[in-house]
Amino acid sequence: MRIVFMGTPEFAVPCLEGLVKEGNEVCGVFTRADKPQGRKFVLTAPPVKEAALRLGIPVFQPSTLRDEEARHTIGALRPELIAVVAYGRILPEEVLEIPALGCVNVHASLLPRLRGAAPIQWAVIRGENESGITTMHMAKGLDTGDMILRESTGIGENETGGSLHDRLIPIGARLLCRTVRLIAQGDAPRERQDDALATWAPIIDREVCRINWRAGAREIHNLCRGLNPSPSAFTMLGGSAIKIHSTVLTGEKCGAAPGEIVGAGDGGIAVCCGDGALLTVTALQEQGKRILPAAEYLRGHRLSGGVRFE
Repeated sequence: MRIVFMGTPEFAVPCLEGLVKEGNEVCGVFTRADKPQGRKFVLTAPPVKEAALRLGIPVFQPSTLRDEEARHTIGALRPELIAVVAYGRILPEEVLEIPALGCVNVHASLLPRLRGAAPIQWAVIRGENESGITTMHMAKGLDTGDMILRESTGIGENETGGSLHDRLIPIGARLLCRTVRLIAQGDAPRERQDDALATWAPIIDREVCRINWRAGAREIHNLCRGLNPSPSAFTMLGGSAIKIHSTVLTGEKCGAAPGEIVGAGDGGIAVCCGDGALLTVTALQEQGKRILPAAEYLRGHRLSGGVRFE
């Protein structure tokens, strides 16, 4: 099948590679612009662009899909199908109507749950015990199209957003390839989503990442693991931001104020939470420095009783 592929991050690369391996003619790849990365702000291509160039596929990086030039470029490629995986842009109706067989999307949740930009992180942040992949026929609206295939996977009690992301990658690639085969055969199902069951996974902004120590220990623990490895939960200490990368639920109680450090040693930094439960911080990171186990961090920082994370 002749396909235009749209995607940007590492999550989308195996999907692109899988389509090519199955013998589809990927006639063009659309991805986001190169961006500065790292401390030296080196201009870096998105992972999908690097993969497309390696596979010898033409790459397009328009700033928008809403102008006539972008639509003309897509139309000139004559795709039968457009496949979208974590592209980072909403496709306008004019683009959705270009391919004869429509547009399909790979979404990293079990729709209609967690529609939106960050379903993997929010699944963990909200303490859900199941996630998965859904492929769907794209339509006007945010992740509202008819579903084609779904595959679920459990979420471990201490699993991070990063580990769930990595486990979902091969599932997404496998389901996309199977979806394209079904479409080519004219056998792709259409299951309408129940909007009454929809939940949302909005963009992760700085306020989401900031720890509210008045919340319960499990809620804070879920936030820290959901945002690990990036963008990371953070708190303030002495006016400086500290990223909290990993925590452990102890099941112990304390009578101190929320955010107060009540113990610090080789086992980590014990902090009292809003529900009176202790949470142990086991890895953290000062701004501009590397991630440290709590025990190593404490060798250079004395956290005496009464010190509070803000």
